[in-house]
Amino acid sequence: MVDRLVNSESNARRIACVEQCFGSSGQPLAVAGRVLVGEGVLTKMCRKKPKPRQFFLFNDVLVYGNIVINKKKYNKQHIMALEDVKIESVEDQGNLRNGWKLISPKKSFVVYAATGVEKQQWISHIKKCVSDLLNKRGIPQDLSTENDSPVWVPDSSASKCMHCKRSQFSMLNRRHHCRKCGLVVCNDCSNKRWLLPQQSSKPLRVCLTCYGKLSKNPSEPVNDMPEDSSGEDTDEDEDDVDYVGVTDDQFHSYN
Repeated sequence: MVDRLVNSESNARRIACVEQCFGSSGQPLAVAGRVLVGEGVLTKMCRKKPKPRQFFLFNDVLVYGNIVINKKKYNKQHIMALEDVKIESVEDQGNLRNGWKLISPKKSFVVYAATGVEKQQWISHIKKCVSDLLNKRGIPQDLSTENDSPVWVPDSSASKCMHCKRSQFSMLNRRHHCRKCGLVVCNDCSNKRWLLPQQSSKPLRVCLTCYGKLSKNPSEPVNDMPEDSSGEDTDEDEDDVDYVGVTDDQFHSYN
């Protein structure tokens, strides 16, 4: 069904509509051979609290963004290459149910669907797209996790540094995240940087444990991070916008 939609007018209209909803803040999505497979609203676990995000599943990428006006306007577009995506189910925790991890080298996080049925729809469609894409390109899926980015531990899960176990977080003692393991750590325990090319072209903050493993010589003297980098981390799609018209939109498939 996806192959029949490749050059169809209906698929072109759908992709053009998605581009229009992101406006000038988004990247062009009309690429030769690309098909919009489905879309829907998922709750993404951000560093501070779960927030609704609009997701668009294409046959080669997964696109998501912040909801400004549901079905009309989105911002902070993110694109994940499906050939790098792995899926791992997560257990239900209180009101957070029907979740799974989306894992990739550039970014990893947890999302939650409104129902168990919707969760299975999303997972089955994503896995099918990944499988078809890899088969078409003639490459096997990389099942190793060494180069995958970590799923960040939410701020609310740590009242004190998860590295030293002593430093209590406060308005002055801010939380930071290690870009290698995802733990919430204090500034003193994450004052080193390391180049993680899958995530960024610049060296990123890592905890002392990960730095020691990466450098293979924990006692090696290194410079601390610049003073202007000691502020609080920011999740790249975290903001305080009040969203308009967000609903528990089920996965809508186009194939």
